[in-house]
Amino acid sequence: MTQHEPLVKIRNLHFSRGNRKIFDGVDIDIEAGRITAIMGPSGTGKTTLLKLIGGQLRPDKGSIHVDGQEVHRLRHGQLYALRKRMGMLFQSGALLTDINVFDNVAFPIREHTKLPESLIRHLVLMKLQAVGLRGARDLMPSELSGGMARRVALARAIALDPMMIMFDEPFTGQDPISMGVLVTLIRSLNDALGLTSILVSHDVAETASISDYIYVISEGKVVEHGTPEAINRSASQWVKQFMEGLPDGPVPFHYQAVDYAEDLLTGGGR
Repeated sequence: MTQHEPLVKIRNLHFSRGNRKIFDGVDIDIEAGRITAIMGPSGTGKTTLLKLIGGQLRPDKGSIHVDGQEVHRLRHGQLYALRKRMGMLFQSGALLTDINVFDNVAFPIREHTKLPESLIRHLVLMKLQAVGLRGARDLMPSELSGGMARRVALARAIALDPMMIMFDEPFTGQDPISMGVLVTLIRSLNDALGLTSILVSHDVAETASISDYIYVISEGKVVEHGTPEAINRSASQWVKQFMEGLPDGPVPFHYQAVDYAEDLLTGGGR
């Protein structure tokens, strides 16, 4: 990757599931050291985009480069090595339910390194300290609140000191306090560890408050991109509706149907 190349460069991305087109010629740049948000309504392919970046899915057309490497041209071993440099915070947290907090965070370290247990212990406690849960190391996942589970998952995501973390709807289902903690953690860890963060979310206020750059996607296209301030000044009525949570606008309240009066008068069928 050259000095001016983005860490993640997506060009002319096309991807479909069956007859449904998810991405139709998308271009996205993820700059190193920043928090870049991918926003849009549910069902627009935000999580799918993370899977494409991680090489779990293959595009129908176009390219995705991560740190100068075209993801979908890598051999299995090369892709495995690249993935070790990516952290992932799943929407569900995805903690291993049969082992405690300490062992959940230690799992990727034990899996990918040959470090002695004494050093693994120091690393795990360091990561748990960073998310404020060093005292919870002996708890089982079933004993954690939703917010605590998400923070343990974040500690696990940074266990191998990745260059990049992908967050899949990190604020979903969180109470206001837990959400505030996660917002602060994502911003502070990104800056303190020199990370690059890709934040997929439709929680507008929380995401905009910590993002350096935002892409808004809908119907397979990037409909707007820019800094949070620029997005909030967008002339697009669709973007305005999404960012302000308006019930009606370019995305109508009513699902497409025949005229209401005509529907009432036809009778017989549904």
